[in-house]
Amino acid sequence: MSTFETFSSHFKGDIVTPKDPNYEQALDRWAHNARRNAAVVAFVKDAEDVSLAIKYAREAGLRIAIRGGGHSPQGSSSSEGGLVIDLSRYLKDVRVDPDKKLIYVQGGAVWKSVDVEAIKYGLAGVGGTVNHTGVGGLSVGGGYGWLSGAHGLVIDNTVQVTVVVADGNILTATETENPDLFWGVRGGGSNFGVVTEFVFKLHPQRAQVFAGAIAFTPDKCEQVGAFLDDWWPRAKAEEGLVVAMTRGPDGRPGIMAFVFYNGSEEDGRKAYKGLFDIGPVMDHCGNVPYEQVNGITNPLADWGRNYYFKGVLLSKKPSDDVNPKVFDEVIKAVSSSPDHMAATVLEYFPHNKINSLPADSAPYRRDLTGNTLIIVQWQDDTPEKSRKAKEIVYAVADVLPKGEGYGNYTPESDAPFTAGAVTAEKTRALFREHYPRLQGIKKKYDPDMVFNQWYTIIPA
Repeated sequence: MSTFETFSSHFKGDIVTPKDPNYEQALDRWAHNARRNAAVVAFVKDAEDVSLAIKYAREAGLRIAIRGGGHSPQGSSSSEGGLVIDLSRYLKDVRVDPDKKLIYVQGGAVWKSVDVEAIKYGLAGVGGTVNHTGVGGLSVGGGYGWLSGAHGLVIDNTVQVTVVVADGNILTATETENPDLFWGVRGGGSNFGVVTEFVFKLHPQRAQVFAGAIAFTPDKCEQVGAFLDDWWPRAKAEEGLVVAMTRGPDGRPGIMAFVFYNGSEEDGRKAYKGLFDIGPVMDHCGNVPYEQVNGITNPLADWGRNYYFKGVLLSKKPSDDVNPKVFDEVIKAVSSSPDHMAATVLEYFPHNKINSLPADSAPYRRDLTGNTLIIVQWQDDTPEKSRKAKEIVYAVADVLPKGEGYGNYTPESDAPFTAGAVTAEKTRALFREHYPRLQGIKKKYDPDMVFNQWYTIIPA
């Protein structure tokens, strides 16, 4: 039987408990309201440390959470009274093999590190659109980014993972080695273990791209929707737009568009001529070093605030989402509280490449239209402010399409899991026809549901 003393004597990293002076710092998360008072935070140094932490937590009866970038607003990377396996302090190295066009990324790294290291070799990989997001959580949940139009999802560019599974074994998974685990991890989330290293494909990438933010006044809403209707069906692989309906810091409602074109400013302005011709009140677009692109939406996601969000699906016709009626309803909802900032963020990444893969290539839907994220942030959390944030999110969701959205945008997956709970139905809805196969993999690698913080799969 492993006691805390024997666990700590063999553990190479740092163990933090409530009696330590840096305990509060160890609980820090992107979303302040995602902090939970863990009994133990284990800052692991390697896969062997992860194995020790899993074994100790299981014997001690502690619920396990995995912390990579700490970007989950619903608390998936935190555990009240449990044990957090934290990869962010020591397992954050990134290494490029330029000859093979591969990048080796440890599970606690953030996307900025990936972008900065890869571009040194004229290469890039698909990564998140907020560059302080952790690599791990985004990757196992699917992974959309500005390069998805050209190269697909993060899971489509994953060639190998190192996973510490529920019994403490350290496994390498590829298409040929533990292929069932490799299939499950690429879209099945954190259901199967702790990924300590990812190996991703890289692609040739120009050093400068055309990108930035432009803003429109509310009276331009119909014209922006019409532009999207024209552009979206023929969007090219090198293009991408993120459109946000929101109130600015001054309280004024408006439409922000974050523009990406993997080419020159001249060609980018031609590609989006119809959008620029509408007459933005702000134009901050221009040539940008590639490694900065995944930071252009960071202002929507400052570290340390309180967050609540929910994902829904894009309508097939953009103007069904971006029109004066929906805009007015969105602004009405987000203006209902002076204490909250909110945005409805519509992600227009071309899906031809994503949806061209076989349906069974990974446990991820290949028929999605795209994603909308409804996000609310506030300071100084109270139960009343938290309830109001949820009210705002669901008021906006009521005027947008329904359907189980992108799993990484789920609002509430931290409720303690019980078989037959509502989360079981949400999990089935997310994975659809892949669910039975995932249940078999769960039974093999985690029959006791040790990993249960995100769309928990019930073993077959």
